[in-house]
Amino acid sequence: MTNSHSADQRQLFTVLTAGALVLLVVHGLGRFIYTPLLPYLVADGQFSAPDGAAVATWNYLGYLMGAMLAIRWHRIDQIRVMLPLFLAIHVVTTLVVTQTDNLTVISASRWLNGVANGVVFVQAPALILEWLVLRNRASLSGLVYIGVGIGLLVSSGLVTGSATLLEGAERWWPAAVLSIPIAWWGAMQFRRLDVPVRQHDDSGQVVSNTPLLDRASIPLFLSYAGAGLGYILPMTFLPLLAKMTLPQGHGLLDGTWVIVALFTIPAPWLWNKLGALMGDLPALRLNFLIQLAGVLAAVVWPGALGLVLCAALVGSTFLGTVLLTQRIGRALHPHQGPRLSAAMVALYGFTQMVGPWLTKQWLDAGGTLGSAFGIGVAALAFGLLFAFFVPSADSWHSRS
Repeated sequence: MTNSHSADQRQLFTVLTAGALVLLVVHGLGRFIYTPLLPYLVADGQFSAPDGAAVATWNYLGYLMGAMLAIRWHRIDQIRVMLPLFLAIHVVTTLVVTQTDNLTVISASRWLNGVANGVVFVQAPALILEWLVLRNRASLSGLVYIGVGIGLLVSSGLVTGSATLLEGAERWWPAAVLSIPIAWWGAMQFRRLDVPVRQHDDSGQVVSNTPLLDRASIPLFLSYAGAGLGYILPMTFLPLLAKMTLPQGHGLLDGTWVIVALFTIPAPWLWNKLGALMGDLPALRLNFLIQLAGVLAAVVWPGALGLVLCAALVGSTFLGTVLLTQRIGRALHPHQGPRLSAAMVALYGFTQMVGPWLTKQWLDAGGTLGSAFGIGVAALAFGLLFAFFVPSADSWHSRS
């Protein structure tokens, strides 16, 4: 009995670790390493700040398209094939950007890397959730997102640690080299995962795809859209804003991203716990309020204080928004599974793509990067408003 329990615990740890590590790869070493890299790539003359925003937009467009592909490929048998394939695409596209300064090639590679990120970010947690549901351990599913926070810290360390050694395209090499073994190991663990293809739901009914949008889910989707647009501005441009507003040699030039990373790591556990204590919907509204205060701080105090508050408050909340919204959505539509998750990530991806595009338009029109963060403030206020229109799962399912 003890040996069986120990084996189950080891397997649980291995599966959650695999999920966390593949998210570390595609999100930390794929998407968000670009944030601390951006000031260095601009300083190296590889491209301008507006061009850098355009590259980010291409990456987010890819993320949106990847999430939409995940809506199409939402079955377990499809996920088994797509996950290893898109982890390999992440590695290849990261290797490509180590070899070129051509803006078109960089943009295309970052677009395809975003596609891989979108697919993996949906499919890996969804597959693990199905595996956990079969073992009555679904409450642990949010722990895979710890990999995102650790990925932010790792990405910051890789960029800062190699800052004086590498230049231009070479700056991508640490991410590429680290991605290869982690992606391979994670893919091998997912291939071994025993998750049968379900033909019936928990009540014995045949699984069918019903409409994703109704009176319960529409305000949740709108709220999530506000979250995506609101958080992506600091998560893309915070180090660049620090470089533009702080004196040369200031400790926060690289420190803002480290603060984001450190506050992100415990966030999944924290918001999972708060959701259990106070309810997921009240926790989500509190999450929006704190995140809104963080982005607002960067606008109201455009210096060291505002940067630190923004990094800490956004870092400690944005993953909580993800896991709470996903959990609320699943509670409202328990039969939807990976398809619901993919649809939410697709919407999130769209609003994240809009954020850098709006920032580029603002900068091209003569606005400042600091004032552009006001777009994020408005978006989070929008998300907070619609969070109050989302019904609780109990009231929704008990309606006449």
